Amino acid sequence: MEETKRTSELLAEIYRNTHYALQSISDILPETEDEQLREELKRMHDGYEKISGKAAMFGKENGVELKEPNPLKKAMMWGSIKMNTLKDGSEEHIAEMLTQGTVTGITALARSIGEAESAEGDGEVISLAHELLEMEQSYEQTLKNYLR
Repeated sequence: MEETKRTSELLAEIYRNTHYALQSISDILPETEDEQLREELKRMHDGYEKISGKAAMFGKENGVELKEPNPLKKAMMWGSIKMNTLKDGSEEHIAEMLTQGTVTGITALARSIGEAESAEGDGEVISLAHELLEMEQSYEQTLKNYLR
């Protein structure tokens, strides 16, 4: 039972993580003027969509209900992004905001992976979580190139 619970929690974390990232990128893309950064954000969006789709498919195949992120939290994120970019819409500031979100996601995901691995959770879900973790770590490195 513990294994199934941890697997479901990890799958929910993957889904939540990707949806918050997708929402953030969608909110920030219209505020981004730098073409190179815009292309990077689109590439990141595609990566998150791919992982989110895999998580949704696994959940459906295994009877795990994955909930959409809280609408209030999504609205608060949108408001925060709009206020932050209104204050400073530079590519450096946008990269900084996205880096902070990515680091938060990496931290939550790493914790969930550790818990699932200690409970000997489903290898397929753990593998997907590692794929997301590595992707987010590479995004963090990419975003740091915009910080001066």
